[in-house]
Parts: sequence; structure tokens; C-alpha cells
Amino acid sequence: MVDRAPITVVFGRFEDLVSRGLRVLVDEDPNIHLAADDIPWEQLPAGLTEHKPHVAIVNFGSLGSAIDVNRLHNSFPATRLVVLASRPSQAECNQMLAFGATACLSKETQARDILNAIHLASRGLHVLPRTKAEMAPYDTGPDLLTPREADVLELLQQGRSNAEIAATLHVGVETVRTHARSVFRKLGVRTRRELASLTGGGQRSS
Repeated sequence: MVDRAPITVVFGRFEDLVSRGLRVLVDEDPNIHLAADDIPWEQLPAGLTEHKPHVAIVNFGSLGSAIDVNRLHNSFPATRLVVLASRPSQAECNQMLAFGATACLSKETQARDILNAIHLASRGLHVLPRTKAEMAPYDTGPDLLTPREADVLELLQQGRSNAEIAATLHVGVETVRTHARSVFRKLGVRTRRELASLTGGGQRSS
């Protein structure tokens, strides 16, 4: 049998019980090496730079905005991000995956499933909660984009003007402006230029 290098993992900061449980899990798996844990969100980029882990476990509740996951993913594409949340909704998980997470799981997920997610994530495979019972909108985390706001974001990323977006979505220009302001607020940006720098989209004036 070919020996494989262990999967290197770092943990963000979680509630004490969650942190202890995660440490116990990885300590029991000889194929996983815990490089660092209890890293505050603002220090996580430095931790990823130092340890270069295969997988980082991120606390959904520590995110200031959904785009934080995208920033981390863009800065450290070789590290797979596993987001743990308190019974996340399907919409929350879908948004985490859309912004670069490899997995989105409930903090109440069974131990073997979290270990399985770490192994799968290290290979780049996406993971979602297995059952609806694991998902409910109870966690405190970033504001989610509505489906219409997601449509507007996609077109903004393509560099479309407000008038072009309005025509594509069959709504008024003022409606597009309203959605765009909401998108900017939720993603923590102020201008199209800032949005483009975060998501890699094009730029054009409104």
C-alpha cells in the first residue's frame, strides 16, 4: 500500500464545545494533521499563509459578509474551505459554495460525516448537508443575497450597465439600482470597481 501524506487542517475560532469536538475528531484520524486551531477570523489569512493547509474549517458565524469566503478562496485557492454553521439553510450553503467554499455543514453533523467531509474536501469534492433536518435558518452570519440580487450580481460581474441589466431582467432601472445597492451592502463594497476587484468581474459605468 502506498503511504499518503496526512491531510493538513487548520480550524478557525469556534464555540468551546465545537472546538473541543473538532480536535478530538482529527486526533483520532491518523490521516489528518491539525496544524493550528482557534484562529480568529481576522488572523486566518496569516494562518493559511504560514501553514498552507489542505483544508481550513471556517465558522459561518464569524463571517462579516458572504464575500469574505470569496476573498479567502481567491487568496488561498489551494486550501479547501469547509464552512460549519448552526443548522444552515439550503440557501446559505448554496451561497457559501457559490463564493468558493468546498463544503457547508451543520455543526450538529455526525462526527464521521465531518471527517468524511474533510477527506472529500481535500480532494476538491463539494459537500452539502445530507438531510433537511440538518438545515434551518438559525445561525447568525452574513446577510444572504436574494435570488434577484444574485441575478443582478451576476450581470454586474459581466460589466453590464444598469440599463442593460434592467432590460435583461425586465425590470426598471431604479429597481436595478435598489438591488445593486443591496448587493454592495451585503458584500461589503461601495462601488463597481471594488466589486470587480473582489469577484474578478468586468467594469463599466452605470
